[in-house]
Amino acid sequence: MTEPHGFATMIDGCRIAWRMEGPQDAPVLILSNSLGTAMAMWDRQVPLLSGRFRILRYDTRGHGASAVMPGGYSLDRLGRDVIELMDGLGIQTAHFCGLSLGGMTGQWLGVNVPERIGRLVIANSSSFMGPPQSWQQRMDLVRTQGMAAIAQAVLERWFTSGFIDEGGAGLDRTRAQLLDTSPDGYAGCCAAIRDMDLRPIIHLIDRPTLVIAGTMDPATPPDHAKRIVASIGGAQLVTLEAAHLSNIEQPDIFTGALLNFLGQPDRAQ
Repeated sequence: MTEPHGFATMIDGCRIAWRMEGPQDAPVLILSNSLGTAMAMWDRQVPLLSGRFRILRYDTRGHGASAVMPGGYSLDRLGRDVIELMDGLGIQTAHFCGLSLGGMTGQWLGVNVPERIGRLVIANSSSFMGPPQSWQQRMDLVRTQGMAAIAQAVLERWFTSGFIDEGGAGLDRTRAQLLDTSPDGYAGCCAAIRDMDLRPIIHLIDRPTLVIAGTMDPATPPDHAKRIVASIGGAQLVTLEAAHLSNIEQPDIFTGALLNFLGQPDRAQ
């Protein structure tokens, strides 16, 4: 059977690409991609997860098949995209798993619309990614020279040297997603990270939360994950032997951690 997919139009006119997979009567799990990738980054997770969940993947605005809106985006806008997408698809509540930028979106959701979120997974992410000047420099670079200007350096931060040396389909697919990303869309999302500081408010998250870190992640080091865990009451931490895109470098262990966490009984509210 062909799985449903399509586009949802946000209040500002942005068209967000989405795809649903898994049993129609299963709990919904939303997967949110990192900066510079698309929903295909979750390809290794979907076969196992879709046996127990209704998987909703989407391309963050400016990425993949979603529209590229002009100017800089805000984390508030990225979070509202998720809520508007849920509303358009008739989804009242869902579990949410986001990696890197997707994990920042997840933190926003946990603070601002906790009633729409069941369990929250924040992977290889941070609540603050300063300094702002470095993000502005990256935005200026891709807008003037294109994604190829940063591709190799980004891949070296996303994966360990061993994973890169081995090569393979996961690396090739990720490189292709990065190079296919619109420079303007990439820069727009960089603005959201540049302007983000969730540190004063993430203690407000009261959803059951799993934080996933990579021991060799130079982009969002383990200390970033530990600070998130310390701020969110009852949050759990899983650390993988990986760099930044841990779901691609350690797909089986990552998926197992998700299934274990999402299958735990809910705590009393």
